[in-house]
Amino acid sequence: MTHIRTATHNGVATIEIARPEKKNALTQAMYQAMADAIAAAVADNGVRALLITGQPGIFTSGNDLEDFMQRPPQGQDTPVGRFMRALLECEKPVVAAVTGGAVGIGTTMLLHCDLVYVSDEARLAMPFVSLGLVPEYASSMVLPQLMGHVRAAEKLMLGEPFTGADAVECGIANAVLPAAEVVNHARRMAERFNGLPPAAVRETKRLMRASGAERVRQVMASEGEVFGQRLRSPEAREAFQAFFEKRKPDFSKF
Repeated sequence: MTHIRTATHNGVATIEIARPEKKNALTQAMYQAMADAIAAAVADNGVRALLITGQPGIFTSGNDLEDFMQRPPQGQDTPVGRFMRALLECEKPVVAAVTGGAVGIGTTMLLHCDLVYVSDEARLAMPFVSLGLVPEYASSMVLPQLMGHVRAAEKLMLGEPFTGADAVECGIANAVLPAAEVVNHARRMAERFNGLPPAAVRETKRLMRASGAERVRQVMASEGEVFGQRLRSPEAREAFQAFFEKRKPDFSKF
C-alpha cells in the first residue's frame, strides 16, 4: 500500500495523500506513486486539471524520517526527485487543497502548483535548518522572490511556522477557507478548467513559468547537492538522533 489514492472525475485527476495515522508523512513509495499519478493525468486527454489534497487536519508532515534515513536520496533520479520533476513539468493546471498542517515539502510543493487553497486550520513550516539540512525544491530562490529576503529568512533560516492567512498574504496561496470547505472549493476551481480551451490554458501556464524554469532547475540541483552533503553532516546526525530519541538536539559542540 502506497497511501496515495487517485481518482478522476469530471475532468479532474485527484491525488490524495492518505496516511493519517502517520500525519501523511511521505515515503519513497508514496513519492513514486504521486509521480506516476501526475504522469498518468498528463497523458489522459480527459483530464483538464489535477487536484492534490490530504486528510482532514493534515496535508502532509513532510518526509517520513525513518523511511528517509533508511533510503536517503542519492542524486536526482530518486522517487522524491521524480515527483519534484513531474510536478514542476506538469503542463496541466495543478490545484492544491491544504487541509491542515503542511511541513517541509508539504509547503515547498505548493510553490509549484498553480492555484492553492488553504484551510483556516493550516499551519505551514519549513524546518530544514532545525534538522541540519537546507531548503529544497528551489524554495531558497522562490520564497525570497515572493515575499522578500527578510520574511523568507524567518521561514527558512528560523523555520518559523505560519498560518494559512500568512500564506495568502505572502503570495503562496490564493485564499483561506473554513476547513470543511477547502477541498470542495479547490475542486470547483479545478473543474472550471473544463470550460476553458485546454491548449490555451497549457500555453498560458508554460509562458508564465518559462522565464524562470531553467533557473529553478539550476537552483534545485544546487540545493540537492548541498542537501546531500548536509545529510552526512554531524549536525544532521545529531538532529535526527534527537528526533528519534524525542529530545532537544544539542548543537553547542558544533
